[in-house]
Parts: sequence; C-alpha cells; structure tokens
Amino acid sequence: MTLEEIKIRQLTNQHIIIPADKLTVVRDLCGIQSQFMVNVMHSLKIRCTDYDENTMKDGLVKNWTVRGTVHVFAEDDLPLFMHCNDGKDYRRNEWNGYTFWNQRDKWALTPERQKYFSEVILTVLKDGPRTREELKEVCRINGMTEEEESSMFDPWGGGIRELCERGFMHYVVQEKKAFCLSPEFVPIPEKQAKLELARRYFTHMAPATIHDAMYYFHTSASQVKEWLSALPVKAEECEGKTYYCIENGNIYGGNIPKCIFLAGFDQLMLAYDKKESLYLKPENMRGIFNLSGIVMPAIMLGGQVVGKWKKKNKKLSIEVFSDVSKKEKALIKDKAEALWSDISSIDFA
Repeated sequence: MTLEEIKIRQLTNQHIIIPADKLTVVRDLCGIQSQFMVNVMHSLKIRCTDYDENTMKDGLVKNWTVRGTVHVFAEDDLPLFMHCNDGKDYRRNEWNGYTFWNQRDKWALTPERQKYFSEVILTVLKDGPRTREELKEVCRINGMTEEEESSMFDPWGGGIRELCERGFMHYVVQEKKAFCLSPEFVPIPEKQAKLELARRYFTHMAPATIHDAMYYFHTSASQVKEWLSALPVKAEECEGKTYYCIENGNIYGGNIPKCIFLAGFDQLMLAYDKKESLYLKPENMRGIFNLSGIVMPAIMLGGQVVGKWKKKNKKLSIEVFSDVSKKEKALIKDKAEALWSDISSIDFA
C-alpha cells in the first residue's frame, strides 16, 4: 500500500471523500472534539449529507469522553462513553470513597457537602438547562462557600464533571457552557466500551499504526495490541510501518480532494500521531498544533497541509506556510466561496 492509498482510505473512512448522514459521522468518528462549537459545526459541514444548522444539534449531546476532552456525540452513545465505574456509580450521589478530584490539593467539599450541592444542582436542572453561572448562583444561594465553588466548578471539571461522568447530566450542545439532565441509560462495562471504540477507530479512522492509536486514545502500546488481538484487523505495510484496519465495505475509488478546509481540532489531525502525520510536514506542525494546546483550522491542498484559516464575520484570513501559486490561491478562493456564501473578503498572509 502506498502513502497516497492510505490517505485516500483515511479520507474516505472519515467521510471527507464520501460524506454521510450526521449520526453516522459522529458515531464513526467517536464524536467530535468540541472546545469550540464553531469547529464542531464546520467538521460536520464538510462531512455530512444532511448538514443543517437548524437541526445539527438534534440527537447529539456534549460531554467528557476520549482523552478526557469534551466531545459532541450521539445521545445513543452515552453508555459507550459514560462507564460509571462499570455501572456501579451510575447516578450514585455518594462521595465517601476515593475519587480523582477529592484527592487533589485545595479540594474543599466534604462528601456530605458534595452530596448536598449535587442534589441542589440536579433539582434545579429538572426545570430545564442552566448555564454554569446560573448553577453557581443557585449554589451560592444555598450556602456554597467560595472554596467549595472552586471545587465543584473547577475549570477542569471538578464536581460538575463527576456528575456528568456518573450519568446524571451533560453539556448542552452550544457554545455557551450550560448543562441539562441526561436521559436514562444502561452503562456498558468500561473494557467492553473501549474495545468498541477501538473497533470504530480501526474501521472508520484507519489505516492507522499502533502509535497512531496510542496517540488518539492516550494509551499504551500493550493496550492497543490487546485490542488488535481481539478485533478482525488486517495489516498493511507501507514504508517500513505497519498499518491496521478493519474492512467496512467502502470502495476507495475516489481521489484526494484538491482543497479541504479542515475544522479546528479536526479528527483528521487528531486521529494520528502528529509527529508522524501524513498530512503535516514537521516544520509546519506548530502552525497547526500550537503550544497552548489549540489545534488550528488547517487548509489542505492535494492531501498536504499548506496553511491555516480563520473566518470572522464575513472575512476570511488565510496564513500559508510556504509560497502557493496563483493557481493554488484561486483554488482556495473557489473552495471558500463554495463553503460560505457570505464571504466579503479573502486575505492571504
């Protein structure tokens, strides 16, 4: 298998060459990372046959999932991501034992106080979604101290995250941080759930190496090898590396698109080891993966990242990493105008 063939398979499996309906896309991609909703919207826009801004959020939820980051995914997949300690902690509002959070420095909530404020939050959510600030205010009214607030609403999750991970609630699928109650579901045992995620990965994001899967899942080589031994993968060799994939019935007869505007935190950038990326030259890596942990929206020409883009209001700004020809600039402009009907200006830097 050649590198171009691997790219065509990855781009096809990720629904960039062959789009699919929204729910198929989010399930196949194990959700879409969602630091910013504008990225989620664009990631779906370039992959979905049924993209509609008015209905995009239907059937989707937002919560902490793969790599401990927040993703938008299908509501039906809540059991896949919320393991709830193999179901033993599902909707259990008791906090006497050890948790990752209550062992941290400056954790101010006793088990009793955490239970009390969890009940306060869940009760108010019965009346509908509430923003993070609204939940803070309700807790303050009910006696929460400043120190307790810093624990329950820790910027990295805290007590709110624990309620989400125990199946009580999740983020509303929108830019502004708000929460709502989750529908009831039966958790899947963690080992079984992770094997299913690995199956989806090697079916819909592969061909991929062991290093790629380690990077995507933030896990060990031994764990990836255990999954591979349990899955119907086949191996392909290319330039001294072994790539694994599961047959999915796709026909790989398409060509690499001439121009692609990828979303920020796009799965095409996140699904494979960035240091061994087939799409990004090493000297350009920091242009997309910056030191603050942001993955910038990338522009690809012929399967290679050549720059990044930013759209604000009706203005599109493009920063290229090397010289691009007039023909290539025209190609980028044509693609931009096809994506956005409201573009008033396109500036190259």
